[in-house]
Amino acid sequence: MQERLQKVLAQAGVASRRHAEELILAGRVSVDGTCVRELGVKVDAARARITVDGKPLAHRERHVYFLLNKPKGYLSTAKDERGRRTVLDLLPEVKERIYPVGRLDNHTEGLLLLTNDGALMNGLLHPRHQVEKTYIARVTPSPSAQALIQLTEGVLLEDGKTAPALVRVVGREAGEARVEITIHEGRNRQVRRMFAAVGSDVRALKRIAFAGLTLAGVKRGAHRPLTAAEVAHLEELAGVRR
Repeated sequence: MQERLQKVLAQAGVASRRHAEELILAGRVSVDGTCVRELGVKVDAARARITVDGKPLAHRERHVYFLLNKPKGYLSTAKDERGRRTVLDLLPEVKERIYPVGRLDNHTEGLLLLTNDGALMNGLLHPRHQVEKTYIARVTPSPSAQALIQLTEGVLLEDGKTAPALVRVVGREAGEARVEITIHEGRNRQVRRMFAAVGSDVRALKRIAFAGLTLAGVKRGAHRPLTAAEVAHLEELAGVRR
């Protein structure tokens, strides 16, 4: 991914972005042997040879970002001591050490982000940023109108009351219901526990959106890299400043 040279210098710890701009304007920075004196130059930090005052810039692992449509039966972890399948088994061609952003339990499918960008990961998961996650839950019995109100207003769990959620029924059939629910918290098995608290059992659960991203065009078990615009959007949501 190409980024502005001053941003690359700042991320490498050479200087603040403002000071990095001063270094460039002073002619103290070279890219692949050519002195750079303009601030608009973009480089791929993983490939370009960048020097400051003749000293090579320390190598920084290239940040990568992927959106995965996780199937059931895969653990949302980088490694399992018992040898069970993990989501990394679905991205065998990726050489960087990536990690899932949050977790979907073994029986939950849907949208999962994976990256080696620790700052972005931590920002997206931090409660203060209230990053939204949307799920479709197939539940039985079909929740009553009062139960839906409870879910919307927040339900009391053993670890405290949940924040208000956006809830709507998208289908009903033979005592079951398909319910779309959007939350911004990240408690363990939260959606399943919320429905249990109002008397419904989750038979199937799929995350269909996270931080404004959706599964459009990504089949179950497949993945795609995020675009530069999507990464910038996530950085804004997560409060990441490069």
